[in-house]
This record gives sequence, C-alpha cells and structure tokens, in this order.
Amino acid sequence: MKIYGDSQSGNCYKVQLVCALLSVDYEWVPVDILSGDQSKHAFLAKNPLGKIPVLELEDGRCISESNAIVNYIAHGTTLLPGDGFEFAKTQQWQFFEQYSHEPYIAVARFIKLYLGLPDSKRAEFEDKKDGGYKALKVMEHQLSQTPFLTGVYPTTADISLFAYTHVADQGGFDLEAYPSILAWLDRVRKLPNFMPMKARV
Repeated sequence: MKIYGDSQSGNCYKVQLVCALLSVDYEWVPVDILSGDQSKHAFLAKNPLGKIPVLELEDGRCISESNAIVNYIAHGTTLLPGDGFEFAKTQQWQFFEQYSHEPYIAVARFIKLYLGLPDSKRAEFEDKKDGGYKALKVMEHQLSQTPFLTGVYPTTADISLFAYTHVADQGGFDLEAYPSILAWLDRVRKLPNFMPMKARV
C-alpha cells in the first residue's frame, strides 16, 4: 500500500508511527503542501478534499482522514480495542484530537514552523493559545489517572494525540506544567518499534 503525506505533518506522522509500531510495510509518497502538490489533479483523484494523508490500497481504493487511516491499519491488533465501549472511548479521544486539540496546537505549529510566524498571522497564532492549553489540561487530568488515554494499554487514541502533542513546543506551547503528559510522552516513546518524527530540513 501507499501513504501520501508530509513527514512533518502530525496527521501524517501518526500514520507512519502506527505502521512502525505494527511493523506494517508501505510505500511513502511525499506531498509538498507548500508547493501545492495536494491541489494537483492526480492527488485530487485520490482525495477530492485535497488533504493529506491518504492511504491507497493495493487495489486502488483510498482512505483519507488520519484517524480513519490509523484505525484501518490497526484493525485486529491490540492498538484498536475490540470491545465496543473501549473502541468508542478510543474514538472519543480521536474526535477530541481533531476538534479540540488539533485546531489549536497543530495550527499554531503550522503558522510558526511552516509559515515562519509572519506578522499577518501573529494575532491568529496568539488566539490559538487558550484553546490549546484547555486541551492540554483535559489530557493532563486523564493521564494523571491512567497511564494511557483509555486506560492501562496504548491505543490509536494515544498515537493520534501523541503526534502533535510531542511537538507542541514548536507551536509555542510550554508542557512543563503538565507532568502527566510529559510522563505519557515518554511511555509512548518507549513502545517497541517506536519511530520518531523526521527532523525538518
């Protein structure tokens, strides 16, 4: 199978990380979002929304949306619970990631890391702080009670939220006030076959 994406994107990295943890082979197809690769006809044929990542199966079928992709890859493994309630809790955290975490922490990181924090984006960058810290507070509360977000064992929820949380400092967020999050980040890094995000060049 092929994965189309940008290695510096947290949404793409979470897919790479799940593949690494589960020893899943794939072909990586880089997409330069700053050059507009995601808007070209060939890519839009795979995802009309023009967003990365995209998973293309051997038969040509495609899946978009990062959390849908990681759950597809992890289906039938310990990273995706089979119990209905535990599966729903995993999805609950993934929806939290997309609606309450990523719009603040990931967007602030994009403005600072990708765009270089231009003056025209500074107000938007600052506006992301409150929402980002609110999301971190919610995570800190949960992780002060359980080692991973849904309980004792890691799931795709942890991978989904690790992706942007571990680089939150690149978006101007200070994690020092969140000891449970810092301990959780270390636990994820110690998982067998863990693969770090590639450094930006």
